[in-house]
Amino acid sequence: MTDKDQKKILKAKFKAAERQALEASMPLSRSDLKALLDNLDGSVSTCDHSLIHTTEFLKARSLDPEKIIPWLREHGGYCDCEILANVEDEFRNILGLE
Repeated sequence: MTDKDQKKILKAKFKAAERQALEASMPLSRSDLKALLDNLDGSVSTCDHSLIHTTEFLKARSLDPEKIIPWLREHGGYCDCEILANVEDEFRNILGLE
């Protein structure tokens, strides 16, 4: 096996571990996150720079906003439109959106 092959294997292992750690950090299920993104995609036409739609969605699903919103912010989701832009982009692989 060449150095190039070994580097590819190590890179793939690193990416897989990174993805697993990212998924393990999620305070909601993949299906709930995907549903949140779908809901925001359908309900946010202009952003008022709040999390009103996200909070309503979480409460309707009996999910804990006090636990989930800080996590969304850690991943760039400071308002509904940023969740669509940043969180969706970061979790695209995990959600099977690619």
